Amino acid sequence: MDLFKAMQFIQVFAIIFSLGILVGVVDLIRRGTLKEQYALLWLASAIVLLVLSMWRGLLDTIALAVGVAYPPALLFFVAFLFLLLIVLHFSVIISSLSEKNKRLSQEVAILKTLFEEYKKKDDRREIADEH
Repeated sequence: MDLFKAMQFIQVFAIIFSLGILVGVVDLIRRGTLKEQYALLWLASAIVLLVLSMWRGLLDTIALAVGVAYPPALLFFVAFLFLLLIVLHFSVIISSLSEKNKRLSQEVAILKTLFEEYKKKDDRREIADEH
């Protein structure tokens, strides 16, 4: 009976945790703090975890098929996999933004050099016009 209560506690905890993530992500999207394109993995993970937490039979069936003896461990493993996907997704985005930032810095440096050259030529013209 103690094992049953422990399993129920873990299930309730997982449901509350999944709902918290889901509500939190939706709220961040609503406020405009988190863009929709970045929230997709968070929403997907929260929904999958919520479904697996609530539908105990599905979790047990998947755990049996995969060979996991303790179904709640599979739930946390799925959460861990989603977090890895999210980290990979953000790593790709950061890499892209880093490359864009580098290119932009180079373009700004070129424009600054061209502007300074133009300014020197303009200063020379003003000096020549004064004489």
